[in-house]
Amino acid sequence: MAMVCLSDFEAYAKKYLPKIAWDFFAAGADDCSTRDENILAYKRIRFRPRMLRDVSMMDIRTKLLETEISFPVGIAPTGFHQLAWPDGEKSTARAAKAMNTCYIASTYSTCTLEDISAAAPGGLRWFQLYIHRNRAVSQQLVQRAEALGFQGLVLTADLPYTGKRRDDVRNGFRLPPHMKLKNLEGAFEVCKMSPSFHSLLDPSVTWNDIYWLRSLTHLPIIIKGILTKEDAELAVRHGVQGIIVSNHGGRQLDGGPATIDALVEVAEAVQGRVEVYLDGGIRKGSDVLKALALGAKCVFIGRPALWGLAYKGEEGLQDVLRILQDEFRLSMALAGCARVSEIGRHLVQFSKL
Repeated sequence: MAMVCLSDFEAYAKKYLPKIAWDFFAAGADDCSTRDENILAYKRIRFRPRMLRDVSMMDIRTKLLETEISFPVGIAPTGFHQLAWPDGEKSTARAAKAMNTCYIASTYSTCTLEDISAAAPGGLRWFQLYIHRNRAVSQQLVQRAEALGFQGLVLTADLPYTGKRRDDVRNGFRLPPHMKLKNLEGAFEVCKMSPSFHSLLDPSVTWNDIYWLRSLTHLPIIIKGILTKEDAELAVRHGVQGIIVSNHGGRQLDGGPATIDALVEVAEAVQGRVEVYLDGGIRKGSDVLKALALGAKCVFIGRPALWGLAYKGEEGLQDVLRILQDEFRLSMALAGCARVSEIGRHLVQFSKL
């Protein structure tokens, strides 16, 4: 079967992944309304394409905190890549490097930071952090990531507790015996992903902990999970370098806004003082263009990256990224933009429907 668009990879993954793994990756919280709204919200945004613009030479490159990437799509932090492909996060790192883009490695990787780093030396990688009750564990992770050449620290802010994902509860989800949370081995008694594991997260984390993180590392800090102008303002005030507008793929608080809708509010509040990115609901190159028009510097894909891995590992993930890259370039050209700097709010309108 020809893999033409991202939904082809989704269909493949649903058919061939074990049900418990598919359900874990697909899960949203409660009724899954925020998960689904992340995708539906793009359909309410219309382009205002401009004609007779010279689009014979296209430049789709952009920069993340001064580092150039080939196009404005990176790989969001997701856990347990070995559930999708035996080589797990090593394949993810190799695909991101091959496509010259950014991969955010999760605290909950099934490969060590050392293995991820060695798999794709010189690739652009950021490290996503959950702060645990045992602060020494988090501190060691941050310092390991910096020593290994990770170039950014992404603090996930929207997980003081885990959202209720009904299929995982029904399935009694836990990692298979041969898989481990490699970066936390030896740190806790529990290194199997079971419901008790998330009780190790620290629900007392506040904005003041940004200062604590700053004291541990020279890496730029990006905060992930911001959905309101109030929190965007606080992020800027606390000196972060970037914000990822994210609702955790609809896996946390059901009934929150779609990320593309929240992006407008956050981008207006930030006014270019820090870089703003987005994840959630990106399924086509035209979605990337809409997000950039509404103020994102770059978007990150979560589930589609896992579908690519499930299809053919590193090669499948490269296919997913290449399709998005080609669709983004085409959408840009058809909208009348020859380079990323020409994309702006004038390019889109919200549908009256």
